[in-house]
Amino acid sequence: MFARVSPEHKVRIVKAFQARGAVVAMTGDGVNDAPALKAADIGCAMGKGGTDVAKGAADMVLTDDNFSSIVAAVREGRGIYQNIRKAVHFLLSCNIGEILTIFAAFLMGLPSPLLAIQLLWVNLVTDSLPALALGVEGVDSDVMRRKPIERGKSMFSGGLFGEIAIEGVLIGVLSLTAFLIGRNFFDGPGAPVIGRTMAFTVLALSKLVHAFNVRSEHSLFKIGLASKKYMLGAFAACLALQVSVVSIPTAAVIFRAAPLTDIQWLIVAALSLAPLVVVEMGKAIGGKEEG
Repeated sequence: MFARVSPEHKVRIVKAFQARGAVVAMTGDGVNDAPALKAADIGCAMGKGGTDVAKGAADMVLTDDNFSSIVAAVREGRGIYQNIRKAVHFLLSCNIGEILTIFAAFLMGLPSPLLAIQLLWVNLVTDSLPALALGVEGVDSDVMRRKPIERGKSMFSGGLFGEIAIEGVLIGVLSLTAFLIGRNFFDGPGAPVIGRTMAFTVLALSKLVHAFNVRSEHSLFKIGLASKKYMLGAFAACLALQVSVVSIPTAAVIFRAAPLTDIQWLIVAALSLAPLVVVEMGKAIGGKEEG
């Protein structure tokens, strides 16, 4: 506890804590608090009784002069950070899956499993809506029990980059598997239309399923499907659009796809659900649902 300190001393106290690796918050309302408010990692000025100088130097202004508002602001900030991380996680893992599908087929000397128009559709539709839904996900109930993020720590720390790589490889393998099954068992001589259609559909649907994996570090069975309606809406809309471009003859011609039989849809569904099963197993083994 410090009493009757000068503005210079307040700055020295802030910098001393920062030198020990601490993230420092400073509250104040007067002109003499401004230097320390500026030096702190988070400067909180009083909105009602604070001076204009203090408000200008601060990062946060408490309009109600209530310290409990800081807790609410921190919770909201952590939620925003987590949602940005989820969206990046989802988009990068899905894009790695797309790249690996094309690249692996090239190395194996196979025809391209996906056409340019199909990749464009996947990127514009089945990538965008789930990513937007992840951006408005609710804050995890345990977010305030987690340790603060260290200053300068990368968004990909904590094993996120490894998760992205593994999940991207999984999506790529599943899409390529669908292509090989369609090409070897259902396509006749000529262009692998069924194989490409199955790869196209598995790539799109496995991404939609994977979006539910990214929603939380906890098991999907713990947080529930209906905790956020935006994700369910994005899933339903993208699912309907993907089925339409394959099943409606006019759309199928545009996307060079072919209607799938019941057995082919069954194979597509099984492959598309695989990311959910694998990631849930990983969460259970890693104990994330206990965190």
